[in-house]
Amino acid sequence: MGRLDDRVAIVTGAGRGIGRAIALRLAADGAKVVVNDVDAEPAHETADLVKNAGGEVSVSLANTVDLAAAKEMVQATVDTFGKLDIVVNNAGITRDKMFHSMDDAMFDLVIDVNLKTAFHTTLAAMPYLREVAKAEIKANGRAAYNRKITMTSSVAALTGNPGQFNYTAAKGGIIAATKTLARELGPFSINVNAVAPGFVETRLTAPKEGGGELGIPEQMRQLAISMISLGHSAQPEDIANVHAFLVSSDSDFISGVTIPVTGGQLGGMG
Repeated sequence: MGRLDDRVAIVTGAGRGIGRAIALRLAADGAKVVVNDVDAEPAHETADLVKNAGGEVSVSLANTVDLAAAKEMVQATVDTFGKLDIVVNNAGITRDKMFHSMDDAMFDLVIDVNLKTAFHTTLAAMPYLREVAKAEIKANGRAAYNRKITMTSSVAALTGNPGQFNYTAAKGGIIAATKTLARELGPFSINVNAVAPGFVETRLTAPKEGGGELGIPEQMRQLAISMISLGHSAQPEDIANVHAFLVSSDSDFISGVTIPVTGGQLGGMG
């Protein structure tokens, strides 16, 4: 018996890195998982990994920056699996530049991918989270069980980080939104929490090559790792483990919190 048996979860940004690790972990705990990513190849790779491990999975290529696309994804989830219990807002991207050099396009892209996707995905889920729980409360006096929403923020939103005005604004917005949603949705037994990773080995923190948009210069990578008390960077699975706890019944009395997962990191790099 898995602790997420009979639960249905959407994980955004699940094609790679932290999102993939979350999808695999939730499936291992028994959840039926919708892998959402705008990149088809990695999304299907994640789905194949879930299938090969014996899990139930479907793929959504919806770009949830668009509300209509988010609604279609949620409706397809319910059509496929019959309900929705868990939403993991994990989609994210970085586009780093010092503040005085940042333009609207770079700012808007990062806000859209990190924050607006969480807004639209969660909003689209309300008929199947809030309204279903509301009906249960009316019929039986209480919700049948706690439904869960989690967000991937960043420790950079807590500490600040040079060159990441757009990213820290978005991830800080995630933390504030988590607190507000926890207050609004608590009466319906919906828990809302956030995870704030520190330095995690993903394509966003890989050594920067040439003029590429992703990655971090090696000198900055080593500096960040040197500030981690445990002496090494995190793996995506370390972050997935915390999401898995927060969407399980083990966390039914935890809501509105942001959990830093940093290895005792002394400084901030998201």
